[in-house]
Amino acid sequence: MTSSDQGAAYGFMFPDDGSIPNNPALPFLFYPRAFDLTSVGDPAAMIEAIIRSNGWGRTWRDGIYPFAHYHPRIHEALAIARGRANVRFGGAQGEEFGMETGDAAVLPAGTGHQCIDASDDLIVVGAYPPEGIYDLSLGSRAEYERAVAKIPGVKRPDTDPFFGRDGPLIREWR
Repeated sequence: MTSSDQGAAYGFMFPDDGSIPNNPALPFLFYPRAFDLTSVGDPAAMIEAIIRSNGWGRTWRDGIYPFAHYHPRIHEALAIARGRANVRFGGAQGEEFGMETGDAAVLPAGTGHQCIDASDDLIVVGAYPPEGIYDLSLGSRAEYERAVAKIPGVKRPDTDPFFGRDGPLIREWR
């Protein structure tokens, strides 16, 4: 666990399962209760503004795909703006996390993720650092071989998407 003035992040390493490579060097970071959204009129807009202020972008609002997938050439930030979801991170050998409004996560390139179930009101805000190429892989053998070669070259971000230059990501990923 890493604590900051703004909250805590818990790091997890997931094994390569031969289909989902996960990241061999950088931990997945889970930020429980990263945001208090109880009195915020548009929580997704607030999260997007925080992410942008910390140098991340290409934000989106949606859910999380119900099938295992990963991004081998870019890191990804996720925050729950509304609702709740059970999400498996790390592929078949990973862990399931119950995420609810205000929780967030940062997935290093290669980290598998899949929504197992979610509330009808789920709104996820996602974002990416300025460096990296968005792509989506489903775990085929051909994708896996390319991903294993690409993941170590993905640049580490200069800021934590939720807490800036002094956030947990900076400490955990250096």
